[in-house]
Amino acid sequence: MRIVIAGGHGQIAMRLARLLVARGDETVALVRNPDHVLDVLAAGAHAVLADLEHDDAPTLAAHLADADAVVFAAGAGPGSGDARKDSVDRGGAALLADAAALAGVNRYVLVSSMGAGAPPPAGTDDAFAAYLVAKTQAEDDLRARDLDWTILRPGGLTNATGSGRVRLDAHVPGGRIPRDDVAAVIIALLTSPRTAGLTLELVEGDVPVDAAIEAIVGPA
Repeated sequence: MRIVIAGGHGQIAMRLARLLVARGDETVALVRNPDHVLDVLAAGAHAVLADLEHDDAPTLAAHLADADAVVFAAGAGPGSGDARKDSVDRGGAALLADAAALAGVNRYVLVSSMGAGAPPPAGTDDAFAAYLVAKTQAEDDLRARDLDWTILRPGGLTNATGSGRVRLDAHVPGGRIPRDDVAAVIIALLTSPRTAGLTLELVEGDVPVDAAIEAIVGPA
């Protein structure tokens, strides 16, 4: 497969790129900062400079040519203000969907967050509340499109070594999840077309990734 990852220098994206490359998939990482190109190349992926806040859809679509799927793993990141959370986490996701439609790429996996899809609970930190609002709006936008989308909502992200065992379903109790395992689940989603149209929550668990997908969509 040829997979294009938006937010290609992020922590999940870099893990995903390494796993895809190890599988033999052609992997393209969209990065905004030229300083990140060498890291992407070291992971075995192709690096393409792209700006999800300022490029237009036709420009971005040119980078998606011949792709089998796109993954939105970008984020404004800690310390960013509400405006950037909106322009990246919402606007960037919508721009990638516009570009995918122009390029004829139907498969789209959106990395969202547990807590999206509902108003932030009372007492939620203002920055995290803005993040959840942006993710919710990105999800709503994607569901309205004629794409084969899957939305993945990880729990609290950690840098612990992945176990390959997860809890994955439409709704799961809150929890944490290593970024390694998020990347592994994204690959399983990309290779499971029947997960299109699903919104799935993800935390640590006891079920191997492939078995967790099979429990949701049935055997391949």
